[in-house]
Amino acid sequence: MQDTARVVVIGGGVVGCSVLYHLAKGGWRDVLLLERSELTSGSTWHAAGGCHTINGDPNVAKLQKYTIELYKEIEELSGQATGFHMTGGVLLASTPERFDWLKTTAAAARMNGIEAEIVSPEEAAEAFPLMDPSKFIGAVRTQVDGHLDPSGVTYAYAKSARKLGATVETHTKVEAILRKGDGWLVKTNKGDVTCEHVVNAGGLWAREVGRMVGIELPVLAMEHMYLLTEDMPEVAEINRTTGKEVIHAVDFDGELYLRQERGGMLMGTYEKACVPWSPRETPWEFGHELLQPDIDRIAPSLEVGFEHFPAFQTAGIKQIINGPFTFAPDGNPLVGPVRGLPGFWSACGVMAGFSQGGGVGLALANWIIEGDPGFDVWAMDVARYGDWATLAYTSPKVQENYSRRFSIRFPNEELTAARPHKTTPIYDRMLGLGAQMGDNWGLEVPLWFSPDETRDVFSWRRSTDFPHVADEVRACREGVGVMETSGFSKFWIRGPGARDFLDRVLACKIPVAGRMALAPMLKEDGKLQGDLTVSCLPEAGGEAFLLVGSGMAEVFYARWFERFLPTDGSVTLEVVGLGMVGLSVAGPKSRALMEAVTGQDMSNDALRFMGVRRMDVGLAPAIVGRVSFTGDLGYEIWMKPEYQRSVFDRILAAGEPLGLRPFGSRALNAMRLEKNYGGWGSEFRPLYGPVEAGLDRFVAYSKEADFVGKAAALAEREHGGAKRLRAFVVEAVDADVMHDEPIWLGDRRVGYVTSGGFAHNAGLSMALGYVDRAVADADGPWTIELLGEHLPARLQHAPLFDANGSRQRG
Repeated sequence: MQDTARVVVIGGGVVGCSVLYHLAKGGWRDVLLLERSELTSGSTWHAAGGCHTINGDPNVAKLQKYTIELYKEIEELSGQATGFHMTGGVLLASTPERFDWLKTTAAAARMNGIEAEIVSPEEAAEAFPLMDPSKFIGAVRTQVDGHLDPSGVTYAYAKSARKLGATVETHTKVEAILRKGDGWLVKTNKGDVTCEHVVNAGGLWAREVGRMVGIELPVLAMEHMYLLTEDMPEVAEINRTTGKEVIHAVDFDGELYLRQERGGMLMGTYEKACVPWSPRETPWEFGHELLQPDIDRIAPSLEVGFEHFPAFQTAGIKQIINGPFTFAPDGNPLVGPVRGLPGFWSACGVMAGFSQGGGVGLALANWIIEGDPGFDVWAMDVARYGDWATLAYTSPKVQENYSRRFSIRFPNEELTAARPHKTTPIYDRMLGLGAQMGDNWGLEVPLWFSPDETRDVFSWRRSTDFPHVADEVRACREGVGVMETSGFSKFWIRGPGARDFLDRVLACKIPVAGRMALAPMLKEDGKLQGDLTVSCLPEAGGEAFLLVGSGMAEVFYARWFERFLPTDGSVTLEVVGLGMVGLSVAGPKSRALMEAVTGQDMSNDALRFMGVRRMDVGLAPAIVGRVSFTGDLGYEIWMKPEYQRSVFDRILAAGEPLGLRPFGSRALNAMRLEKNYGGWGSEFRPLYGPVEAGLDRFVAYSKEADFVGKAAALAEREHGGAKRLRAFVVEAVDADVMHDEPIWLGDRRVGYVTSGGFAHNAGLSMALGYVDRAVADADGPWTIELLGEHLPARLQHAPLFDANGSRQRG
């Protein structure tokens, strides 16, 4: 076996072989895959082999579409049959709520060039005669669905990679992974390999591979069962009369998926009574084995299946397959570079390997070779979890996700497993005020406040929180509100080289002491890598810079900063986390409140908009910045956690005569929409350049520093980009847009919604979204597709609230 390689891929399942193939296709020939047994050992060989393009995240759907289109390519290159059958399918709804979800999903799919047609139950039954149409109220007909031979696909990837110069070593067990200089030493039972990069595609053993480098990946294997029937005469008749296979079907409310298997049918389920497999350690000797079936556990789902698909009532069961698959807490893969371990990459937790494996391999190979995945892969990025996602946390979250895999996740629904996990010092105070909590990167955060014990009714339409959120908005716009902001990510940048470092990684002008700035961060291709604020504060020995951004991006941002840190020690990065917590006060009376709790002059002359300084708030030392995402007069207050309770109590006491009211993230969303403010993860993502996103006014194109992405940003400013972020007022009735709804100009689909909701202060429904640049300022007619209807919309160029910024800056 060779003793050096540029990349070592650990794991010979479909994902590892896809990564190997894409690395070789990208021109890296000196790449080596190590498999402890035979290829496909673990989860790959016993997979049901279904593949589809529909996904709740359009960016993931694009990669799934790529994966399916790839099968012809690797079959031709390798000469290995993949057994791919493109049958098409139907997605079935038996409740109005599910049908609403399918309408939304189909609209998002069509936006990405994926065929998806809303059909009646009778039309669905024409395509899939095994169903009883009386049990359903609607369906979506899809074209790009099918099934394949799991082993054939895996070997096609491996053989294609070999033809391009890659190497595969089977029966080679990795026993240790050690840091060696700027690279890695991979120790195996056949000798050692020195390499630049290591890819953990360990599948069922991904945790064990991660532990070799000191990390605990949030993955857990679950038992998963499907059954195979004997030959069915109904299947034979469909094959005879149509000349085709039976198409795929997914019965979401029955928690079932179905497809033809030889002369019979395959029926699988994600049962509620799910069972983890080997929850702490995966035995190395496990391989091409199956687990003991437990038909009683899946009996409730099978009963629904026999009712919804009557032909199964008389079909004999030939075999029940029970095998383990790995899942992350949210069901999506864990892909990308692992922070703090240069050259160590994750490609695991890919439970839908035959729908996503090709896209995962392409994105990771691009990332390794080019330094960028080439796609927006946030939904798959391993950086979306921090060290708070422990083994004990992962288990209940994975079980929750598995048992709900075919369940509706309503937009206002909060899942309950492994909660509360992270809390701040005022958690109990917030609950006492009626806070209805949500989960933000593991942290309990107030969504809205219920003074009368009202609880959310989960729905696609406006819920019971609507009047209470309106009250919170009114209190902020007419008086003063207080919100907890502890969930934001926070970083200290210090050292003699700090200013030069920030000039390199941030595209904005770096502020002077006592000032803060909005700070776009760009990738080399000029697309947005971050959206933060940067504050400059004097301290002993020089300047310190406080950066604040989205909480869910903490590891994502830290990983990016570390990529550019100088090696001479002139700059230090501190990831603060909950070592600093926050409160925000906003509204026309917020200045009076701040003067009451600080005893200082907070006039415009004393602290201008975007000013920042250290001061005591109540009894506590704090950092106060004059800024607010509500778009109104407001202040952010940062302090150590031991002070938060006393500061909060002082604010409540001083705010009582001013009509102070706590508000949550839903009220904040309503207020930022009427200011046309975008947010990270929705409007601001690695898909868009600053001109497209409307952030170009914060980019210091003329500064001397050659900031990351400067050349590409200048080019975008010259040619203008392809899209424009726009705000719309929507003629909605009882439901508001959320994200991914198509935007139409006349009869042309020209864009999509990135976020939306009801702007309570203005009394209007709003949407933010991207449209084609060529029509971005057209008069209309504009419509936005919501729950199967085209709602009239109008462009809103000026913010509905404080359009000239007089309240914010006054």
